Amino acid sequence: MTAEPRTFPPRPLSAVKAVYARQAGCPSSFALTVADFEPWEEGVQFETADACTVPGWPDAEVAELHAAFGSGVREELEELAKLNPGTTVAVAVVLRSIKVHEVDSHPRAFRQAGRQAVRNALSEAYGPPSKPWPRLP
Repeated sequence: MTAEPRTFPPRPLSAVKAVYARQAGCPSSFALTVADFEPWEEGVQFETADACTVPGWPDAEVAELHAAFGSGVREELEELAKLNPGTTVAVAVVLRSIKVHEVDSHPRAFRQAGRQAVRNALSEAYGPPSKPWPRLP
């Protein structure tokens, strides 16, 4: 049985929160993000809001976290397209805010938060998955 063709996202999804926190020892990981997923042209358009800054952090480091989040979003959406061939990805993702930990925040944590944000947006748009998501590393 094949799934019905669908486009992601089916409607605007505002303030999708994602948290990636791992405290298994050193090094630990922490990223908290809020993003909007809006219908757009086919493909993935990613941008950050002007207010998406971190006081006391150099702009270059914050830009690296933003880029890592965008990479995670793209990776997870590529997986969506592979697992659900009838799904068209046509989305603009706007990263609205981030929270960091002075020691435990790094690009890998924000990449994983990007993947989690997509999963959260999918759940909001279509309901929970029929089987659990694979665990993020």
